[in-house]
Amino acid sequence: MDPKRIILIRHGKSVGNANPEINSRIPDYALKLNEEGIMQAKESGKNLKDLIKEETAFFYISPYWRTRMTFEEIARHFSSDRYKFIEEPRLREQEWGHQRSAVETKLIEEERDAYGPFYFRFPDGESGADVYDRVSSFFGTLFRDFEKRNFPENAVIITHGMTIRLFIMKWFHMSVEDYEKFANPENCQLIVLERESNGKYLLKSELKTHEVKHKYQRPLKIKSDNEAFK
Repeated sequence: MDPKRIILIRHGKSVGNANPEINSRIPDYALKLNEEGIMQAKESGKNLKDLIKEETAFFYISPYWRTRMTFEEIARHFSSDRYKFIEEPRLREQEWGHQRSAVETKLIEEERDAYGPFYFRFPDGESGADVYDRVSSFFGTLFRDFEKRNFPENAVIITHGMTIRLFIMKWFHMSVEDYEKFANPENCQLIVLERESNGKYLLKSELKTHEVKHKYQRPLKIKSDNEAFK
């Protein structure tokens, strides 16, 4: 049963978001929410509860600590009989390679922006294209779950900024150039896809855009008639 909504939530603000130098000492997966991030997660839980009310939900969660912590705060707003959840490693953050200083990371980010963020692969890490591939693999699981007769009324995915953008890219068949125009959503922002009467999902939330910093732009000259994204 296709859910009424697919809701994507970026984790709350982490200690690494607040102080990038921490990334040189603590593995990315072990970064926790800071106090602001915990408050954001609590507010996100309230907003989700206001949206879906007493409807059921199935949560897919990145196994990183900051996404687990975000889910824990969100789940406090729901009785245990109204939701189920599973950790899904394919929803993890883009792998940035081994720990580096903030200065080293900034230099690599500048190189990435000049090359193109979708195709640039971090040393010992992943490119945006690599993350796209595992998001695409996750779609197979998602669609099989949707076919289950008793699947909950809402699918909620708690993950990371780039992963959310790549999910949207894959779902709506966007081009690389279109994907690169979008910025990460705010921490704990709800990105809502709602099923219409024709069975297609409409993006109900506004995505932020940002300046593309590299010069290699070649938009498709033939546009697809993608009604779901209009």
